Amino acid sequence: MKRSSEKANACVSRRYVGAKTRLADVTPYITRDGSEIRELMHPDHHGCRKQSLAEAVVPAGARTRLHLHRETEELYHVTSGEGLLTLGKEKLKVSPGDTALIPPGTPHCIEATGAGPLRILCCCSPAYRHEDTELLD
Repeated sequence: MKRSSEKANACVSRRYVGAKTRLADVTPYITRDGSEIRELMHPDHHGCRKQSLAEAVVPAGARTRLHLHRETEELYHVTSGEGLLTLGKEKLKVSPGDTALIPPGTPHCIEATGAGPLRILCCCSPAYRHEDTELLD
């Protein structure tokens, strides 16, 4: 007889079958802001419905284009590298372990200021769409 916790785990496993990705298996593309993106989870391809998760890579010395999203709220979580995040009129130094909130309608860009590339996990809700990206420079 299965314990109730085993039953709960089995239900969770069945509910998310096919919703696993591996970073190394995801083909990157360039977004409108100029960053290289690997979509780890997106409603167009996976089981999620209301959000997306991607890894963005900004090469050392490079900066994404200043842009905003009218509908999307973003979270940036830095996994490696050093950077300078522009949020409206604010400039914030970011490094591994830092997480920043980017509210809808906020002009933003990020620059890789360290010796290596800046790697960021980007969570978007609702999910990222090119059409929601307005370039400002």
